[in-house]
Amino acid sequence: MPVGTRGAVRHLTSADLEALGAEVILANTYHLMLRPGAEIISELGGIHSFVDFNNHVLTDSGGYQIFSLKPRIDDDGATFKSTYDGSEHRLTPEKAVNVQALIGADIQMVLDVCPSAVAEREVLRSAVERTALWATRGRRAFLEHPSAARHQSQFGIVQGGADEALRVESAERTVALGFDGYAVGGLSVGEDREQMLAGLEACIDLLPRDQPRYFMGLGDPVGIVESVARGVDMFDCVLPTRLARHGTVLTDEGKYNLRRAEFADSDEPLDRSWSESPANRWSRGYLRHLLATKEPTAARILTLHNLAWLLRFMEQMSLAINASDFEIFRHRVHDAWGR
Repeated sequence: MPVGTRGAVRHLTSADLEALGAEVILANTYHLMLRPGAEIISELGGIHSFVDFNNHVLTDSGGYQIFSLKPRIDDDGATFKSTYDGSEHRLTPEKAVNVQALIGADIQMVLDVCPSAVAEREVLRSAVERTALWATRGRRAFLEHPSAARHQSQFGIVQGGADEALRVESAERTVALGFDGYAVGGLSVGEDREQMLAGLEACIDLLPRDQPRYFMGLGDPVGIVESVARGVDMFDCVLPTRLARHGTVLTDEGKYNLRRAEFADSDEPLDRSWSESPANRWSRGYLRHLLATKEPTAARILTLHNLAWLLRFMEQMSLAINASDFEIFRHRVHDAWGR
């Protein structure tokens, strides 16, 4: 899912995303509730009408953004300051449901506590307890909401960091609440890949196979293919768009940085391994020139390519699974990206 934090994927429009075939985009509750405000989005017809996007939208609860700002938290909720004007705001599990109902996304996330995956066990234990408490209240508020339960789905979030026992406990407590889908949160936030996969393995089989299983914030190809091998269905990450803005290009042969001097006089297309890339009408030399002169067009073209490449990557993986060729695909990804 391409990440459109404030209702837009940076440098792209909703028409671009539809042309790329993005079935779901992610927006962020924390940012949208502050600017322009959930009420304004609702008055303008909800998030689909507001951004003119005809496919699906998922709103993160904003838990990760809030906790990265070190708010004051208690069992009732979190009090934090706006990154825009310093004003103080309060977010509770119930308010997270109400705000996301006003925004009108197809999928809303329950409010959770997201510490570093390698935080001390007492911190992880506290996060699991509060996440379970808030999930119970958030699920109740969602089911009792006059419109949310009729028009939206709600996903629960598993926490526990890299602690496998806490992961199991969090998964069991979350599944018991009967959400519409389940997210693995609190990984890919400070731990190495081995720890990440161990944390995932501890909980993934406890999440229902016939409902969506979503790994939050993961975007590197090896991490994705290894998570899919363990049963994950959905991903989001700013990685492809952030890399594009800094000149890094994703390809079937791995990634490379277009800023390198060797590409200054190159007439090769941006991705020689994929002739259908939306960026391949322009040479590496031209696009490097745009990067070097800080032309915004460079970030737009590279963002189009990176998102198109990653969406194609996911489609190829799905086809490989259906053709019973997943292991071949998996080894190919490791060969290109594992170094």
